[in-house]
Amino acid sequence: MSVTINGIRNCDTMKKAVAWLEQNGVDHTFRDYKKQPPTQAELESWSQAAGWEKVINKAGMTFRKLPDADKQDLDQPRAIALMLDKPSMIKRPVLEHDGGIEIGFKPEGYAAIFGK
Repeated sequence: MSVTINGIRNCDTMKKAVAWLEQNGVDHTFRDYKKQPPTQAELESWSQAAGWEKVINKAGMTFRKLPDADKQDLDQPRAIALMLDKPSMIKRPVLEHDGGIEIGFKPEGYAAIFGK
């Protein structure tokens, strides 16, 4: 199974997710949003699969620091534009695997995906 975990290296949730993959012997590739941001096509694909509301991290500091005008009347195209401009606004991790994607990290979710 091809597995890519997307996020920011210093994020605590990312560290937990990567540790889980390693402890469970799941071969994976890590992609750092800061060094290789997702493309518009990738963000559209993730939003299609999981819903843009789940892909954008509204609880994060980057989103909270936005001017109120940028947060109002948010829809998928505007959310994708914000995430393209500020990749740290993307919820972490985004786990891409042969069966789809998983947004965020919950050990039981990863266990269900990988049969562990």
